[in-house]
Amino acid sequence: MSSLGVRRRFAAVSLVLAGSLVALSACSGSDDPDADAAQSPSSSSSPSASPSPTPTPSATYKPASAEGPAENVPLPVMPEEAKVESKEGLIAFARYWYELVNYGYETGDLEPIKAVSGDSCTDCNRYFDVVERGYRDDDWIAGAMIDFRSVHSDYVLTPNNLYQVLIQFTQEPIEFFGPDGEEYGVDPGSEAPVVQILEASFQDKAWTVDQLSSM
Repeated sequence: MSSLGVRRRFAAVSLVLAGSLVALSACSGSDDPDADAAQSPSSSSSPSASPSPTPTPSATYKPASAEGPAENVPLPVMPEEAKVESKEGLIAFARYWYELVNYGYETGDLEPIKAVSGDSCTDCNRYFDVVERGYRDDDWIAGAMIDFRSVHSDYVLTPNNLYQVLIQFTQEPIEFFGPDGEEYGVDPGSEAPVVQILEASFQDKAWTVDQLSSM
């Protein structure tokens, strides 16, 4: 890839990042001491005359690096609690949604998160654009992982009939690599906590993210 091509591609990515999910320049350093945490949800064997088959070892997860994209990334599973129309269900769903964000960064696969995001969610679409650009032409993304600090919701309907969740997290630097392993761009991430407002609705027995914004 020519140096001019690298500069043009990174410029395009950076423009998207400026208004995307990461929105790092708009972060808040305040903690939420009253944050609500979503609660996550031995077997015996019977004698047998024949020996048990040897379990097939599962594929080993490998994070992305300059050597290549992440491998064998497990797809997050929506907890049963996140399917319930309640405060606890909303918080569990918000955590699950951000797990899908991390999954998208690691794999470039956006179908799972698009399935639980509304078409009108502007910042969701900006995030999709960042990931799609980061995986174009055999490129990949490394880092970028979001680490939760707190999750809180008053579970009160807004005038737009949405429920709000406050999410506080930090994020690793987002590194962009080309097919030859050359790094062509880095977004610094955030060591200071970022605060975002996720707005969701419960329709057809499922939660959907309708809007996302940074404080």
